[in-house]
Amino acid sequence: MAFIVSQSTSVLNSQETTSRKTNEANITLVTEFILLGFQNTKSIKIFLFFLLLVIYCLTICGNLLIIALVFYCKNLQSPMYIFLTQLSMNDILLTTDIVPNMLHALVNTHGTITFMGCITQLYFFSASETSECFLLMVMSYDRYLAICEPLHYGSIMNIAFCQKLAALSWILSFSLILIDILTVSNLQFCGSNIIDHFFCDLSPLLTLSCSDTYIVQIEVVLLSVPVVIIPCLIILASYIYIIITIARIPSNIDRQKAFSTCISHLTVVFIFYGTLFTVYTLPTSGQSSHLAKTLSLLYTVGTPLMNPIIYSLRNKDIKKALDKLISANISCFDRSY
Repeated sequence: MAFIVSQSTSVLNSQETTSRKTNEANITLVTEFILLGFQNTKSIKIFLFFLLLVIYCLTICGNLLIIALVFYCKNLQSPMYIFLTQLSMNDILLTTDIVPNMLHALVNTHGTITFMGCITQLYFFSASETSECFLLMVMSYDRYLAICEPLHYGSIMNIAFCQKLAALSWILSFSLILIDILTVSNLQFCGSNIIDHFFCDLSPLLTLSCSDTYIVQIEVVLLSVPVVIIPCLIILASYIYIIITIARIPSNIDRQKAFSTCISHLTVVFIFYGTLFTVYTLPTSGQSSHLAKTLSLLYTVGTPLMNPIIYSLRNKDIKKALDKLISANISCFDRSY
């Protein structure tokens, strides 16, 4: 009798072990995600595809043009334009991380992405957004020194110091975000693998996790201090001092000249932080998924396109450099014939 009980207990334990292993296998079953993208009619999808393709091409060309102009024109090799090239490279990284997958989802019924592909996309998206926060902060500090401390500007903001600030912005952004991404990559996903978005954003990804996401949410809150809050405070403080300094300038013409050097950067700051805070601070319970996707397009696709346009339209030096480049190409073309 004891032998039979022992045998039955052994069988039950074996069944429990097998059941546990089966459940664990089911938990790790999700190896890819489905990105729904924009669920519209076929004609609207075709329109969105060509519209986003044109925007993507214009974004790449516009930002590459700014990088080329600053690289080849000696009069543009100053601190402000060095930071501008870093911002352009960041915009290229951001839009390239998001748009190709989105275009693929528009062509097909939906887009599929592997688990590691989703984590990689989230990493580069988060790192590029973080680096933009740091670069905008550094650019505001540059404008503060130029207007509030003009006598010390040349000695403080030299080329070597600019390169160190730019490198530090990239290193910090990719290092800080890696902490959160490593935690997210260790989460377990089971059940539904459908993400109602056009890219792997953190919030819709966490809703699919079977694991406890409390640690991830705590990390996001803690990382928001050096990533978002501190850059915002430094930008705000810089422009408070800038406005006070400009207000003390007696001449209206001199005040306009001083403020004109900041207007492009200030416009970019308002667009970037305005769209970012709209998406991530407004309550999502009352928003439709279509509205959330539309708002997300503003900072993933719209901002990288607007940045080179804003800086080129409001900047006389870039206009002159572009005119020289076009004239030089025309003259070379004429000589070849």
